[in-house]
Amino acid sequence: MTLPLRIGLAGLGTVGAGVIRLLADNADLIGRRAGRGLVVTAVSARDRGRDRGVDLSGIDWVDDATELAGRDDVDVVVELIGGSDGPALTLARRTLGGGKALVTANKAMIAHHGKELAGLAETGDVALRYEAAVAGGIPVIKALSEGAAANRVSRVYGLLNGTCNYILTRMEAEGLDFATVLAAAQAAGYAEADPSFDIDGIDTAHKLAILAALAFGTAPAFDAVATQGIRAIDKVDIDHAAALGFRIKLVGLAEMVDGKLFQRVHPALLALGHPLAATAGALNGVVIEADPVGRLFLEGRGAGEGPTASAVVADLIDIARGNTALPFGMPIADWATLAPADRDSRQGRYYLRLTVADRPGVLAELAAALRDHGVSIESLIQRPSQADASAIVVMVTHLTEEAALLASLAQMAASPSVNGAPVMMHILDL
Repeated sequence: MTLPLRIGLAGLGTVGAGVIRLLADNADLIGRRAGRGLVVTAVSARDRGRDRGVDLSGIDWVDDATELAGRDDVDVVVELIGGSDGPALTLARRTLGGGKALVTANKAMIAHHGKELAGLAETGDVALRYEAAVAGGIPVIKALSEGAAANRVSRVYGLLNGTCNYILTRMEAEGLDFATVLAAAQAAGYAEADPSFDIDGIDTAHKLAILAALAFGTAPAFDAVATQGIRAIDKVDIDHAAALGFRIKLVGLAEMVDGKLFQRVHPALLALGHPLAATAGALNGVVIEADPVGRLFLEGRGAGEGPTASAVVADLIDIARGNTALPFGMPIADWATLAPADRDSRQGRYYLRLTVADRPGVLAELAAALRDHGVSIESLIQRPSQADASAIVVMVTHLTEEAALLASLAQMAASPSVNGAPVMMHILDL
C-alpha cells in the first residue's frame, strides 16, 4: 500500500483554510489522481483560537512555523505566510535545505530569492513548486515550464493583478473616478487597506519577474522590472482611450530585444480587439508568444481562496506523483545571464494627457517641445476642464523613440503653462 503524502501547512488565512477545505472535499478524486492520499499532519498560524471554518481536529498545531521543516511526520511543507523575507524565507530555506519539498504561493519570495531556493531544491533533489504565486488558478507556470518547453518564447505579457483590473473595469463601465472605485474595491475585499503593492504595480512586477525567468531561462530579476502603477489614471483617460478604440489595462510585459531582456509593468492602451482588452473585472489574463506554437492565451481567476488553493493542491498532486522537475525548467548551470534591454531606444506610440492654462499660445508651446525632440503627433484633442479654468490636452504620437518623448515631456512639465505632471501611457500594438 502506498503511504499518503504528509503535509505541513504554514499559514491559515483565506488560502490556507481553502487548501484544507479542498483536500477534504475532493479527497477521493485527489487521491485517485495523485496515486496516493494527501493528508495534513501539522499546521502553524499566528492565532490558535480563531475559527477558520475548517476542521483541524487530528492535526498537530505548531507555534513556530519553521519547526514544520524538521518534523518526521511531514514530507512536504506548504508556505502560505507571505513576505519576501522573514519567517517565510527562513521556513523555505530550512525545508529545502533539509531535503523536503516546498510548495508556496509567495510571489515576492520567489521573485527576490528564486535563484537561491532553486539551488537548494536542485542540490537536494527535492521539489520546489509555486504555481499559485502567479495568476492564481491559471496554470501559467506549468504552461511555460512544461507545455511550451520545446518553444522559443519571444514575449510574455498579461494582466497579473485582479485588483487593478477590477478598478479599471469599473472606472470604464460606470464612469467613476479612481478614488471612488478604490474605496469600493477595499470594501468588497478586492483591495487591501494599504493597496500600494497592487495599485503601484509591485505585485505585478513580482509575478512578471517569475514569468520572465521561466520564459527566457534566467534568474528572476525583480530589480530590473521598470514599474509604474495606476494611481495617475483618471476617468478622462478612460474616456479618451475608448474614443480612440482602446482600453486601459495594467500590463506586465517581458520580451527579448537583441539578446537583452526587457521587463516593464505599466498602464497601457490595448486595442479593443486584443484578447486582454476583454479580460474584465478581477480576472487575470496571460499571453505567451513562442515559436513554433504561436500565441497562447490563458484567462481565469487570479486570486481568492478557490483558485489559489486549486493551484497549491495541483502542486501537491505533482509531488505525490514523484515529479521533482527543476523549479525553473532547467538546471541553474544552464541559465542565461541576460543584460537588461535599453528602454530609451524603444520605439512605440504613446498617449499623452496634460492639464494646461486655457490661453492662446499654449498649444504652440507644447508643439514646440515635441518638435525640438523630433516627436510627431498623430492626433490631438483639447477641451475645457470641468474643474477650473484650465484645459485638458490629449495627444497620440506617431511611432517615436521613448527617450525623445521623455525629453519632450520634461520640457513641457517645466513650463508654467502646464499644471501638474503630464500623464504618459504606452500604446501596445501587439
